[in-house]
Amino acid sequence: MNWNLKLLYDNEEDLKRDFESLDESLKAIKNLKGKLSTYDGLKNYMYASRELNLNLSRLYSYYAMQKDMNQKNQENVRLYSTILNKYYEVISELSFIEPEIMSYDEKKIMGLIDEELEPIRFSLKKMFDSKKHIKSEEVEGVIANYNSVSNAFSRLYDNLSIVDCKPVKVKLSDGTTIEVTKQLLTFYLATLKNQKDRKKVFEAIYKYFDNHKETYASIYDGMASAELAYAKSKDYKNILSSHLDSNNIPEDVYLSLIKTTKKNTAPIKKYYELRKKYFNLKSHHTYDRFLKFRESKVKYTYDESKRMVLEATKRISDEYANMAKQALEDGRVDVYPVDGKYNGAYSTGAYDRGSFILLNHTDDLNSAFTVAHECGHSIHTLYANSNQAPETADYTIFVAEVASTFNEALFLDYLLDNTNDKDEKICLLQEAIDGILATYYRQSLFADFEYQAHKLKEEGKTLDSEILSDIFIKLYKTYYGINIKSEKYKQFVWAYIPHFYHSPYYVYQYATSYSASSAIYEKVKSGDKEALDAYLNMLKSGGSDYPIELLKKGGCDLTSSEPFLSVVRKLENLVNRLEELLNENL
Repeated sequence: MNWNLKLLYDNEEDLKRDFESLDESLKAIKNLKGKLSTYDGLKNYMYASRELNLNLSRLYSYYAMQKDMNQKNQENVRLYSTILNKYYEVISELSFIEPEIMSYDEKKIMGLIDEELEPIRFSLKKMFDSKKHIKSEEVEGVIANYNSVSNAFSRLYDNLSIVDCKPVKVKLSDGTTIEVTKQLLTFYLATLKNQKDRKKVFEAIYKYFDNHKETYASIYDGMASAELAYAKSKDYKNILSSHLDSNNIPEDVYLSLIKTTKKNTAPIKKYYELRKKYFNLKSHHTYDRFLKFRESKVKYTYDESKRMVLEATKRISDEYANMAKQALEDGRVDVYPVDGKYNGAYSTGAYDRGSFILLNHTDDLNSAFTVAHECGHSIHTLYANSNQAPETADYTIFVAEVASTFNEALFLDYLLDNTNDKDEKICLLQEAIDGILATYYRQSLFADFEYQAHKLKEEGKTLDSEILSDIFIKLYKTYYGINIKSEKYKQFVWAYIPHFYHSPYYVYQYATSYSASSAIYEKVKSGDKEALDAYLNMLKSGGSDYPIELLKKGGCDLTSSEPFLSVVRKLENLVNRLEELLNENL
């Protein structure tokens, strides 16, 4: 079950035509230089940039997806680099747009907006809102020229972590030998019963990060240096604000997340003590965290996972269920892990070509929840694309994880309601608990790491492997009560997480989004029709407003710490329910 890339481009001629059209659209926009203060200038800019962005989006999706199906295919990597370089060329060539528009009177420009130009109202508002960070055309051009250089750090990371990384053979205690990759690490940690075997598998993968720790640290330090240079060039007070400002997200939201989470780690520590006692472990290590209290009697094949996810979505509405069906159509989901394939899962797509999902499905419960999660993203995309113009369809990362985790909660309730088996309920409760730890607590910890690491860079420190590891050692003790110094190589988890290198200050949004979706889902679950309408309208709104405002319209205010505390209470409840069921089965 692979992607059908013909859903993006049916033939090479169409692909070539779109690529060649990029230069034509680019030329058309450049010819508008000096004319963007007039109605006709703005209108021509809107339509020319729309064509450019639609074609660029299709091409980028095609080559990125082709690469991610096999990142060891150098031709795929080369073609992806070609479109990526084109993307940076476009940014550089069009760097005059914002400075020119900013040079005009805001009231005059916004006064030109009529029904036809409505799709660009919000993007123009964002420009004027960020005016103090828009530099001269010359400076913006220089900054844009460095985009491809900065992106080299993420390419280096991928080459080191995927292209140069080979599968490792591990001999288990029963004499059998398995081949381990990053994609299969979680699977083996969840299924191997012997702690020594889990340790072997874990160390086989993480030893690679130890062997290359200074290279990874140099890549991270280079990336952080590029981040700092950008923040200084654009007059942001720090690196964090450079990532929050464009979406008008208050720094207090980020810092409140870290502070609130760090103060409320008791439920995690209770859960780990429960695990340690139940599995009769002298010490509970991070490579033990995937052990299951019960083995599920259900084999969650992809087809069965898909069927159940689709059934669960019918609880919301027929329209919602139809969106899910479109998202999971054959050819739109790349299902199984293979060597060289991108590790993990995501939803992607192009405005006029629908959504696509990448999985690494291993027929377990976690894989089933991943189907629900990514399907939620695609539902959001389909709602936004069918209700918004191209200019306002793209929603921000900050909002993105709301739909995915909402769909997970919906799926969990469907599964719990459709089983009377205590063991299966234990499996499901554990999945829910582990989901909160992974989506909320772990991402908050990662957000804490990024904040601390970048603060050190702002102070002039070189981020070597010792400094980066020391941050993680302290964080794991604070959040989990675990001393990872006792686990060989675990301190190099900062080298294991791709988001740190591809998308700085991305991960905190998993936690904020989870908090928002949890609060919204509880209202919808209660049968509140207004809450459901508000939520679906938020999905349909795409990126037509700032994310904090979209979430308020959807039913959640993240400027308060209450959504974060509600997650803490939810975890406490789930851990208590799990403990009760385990005691019943003693």
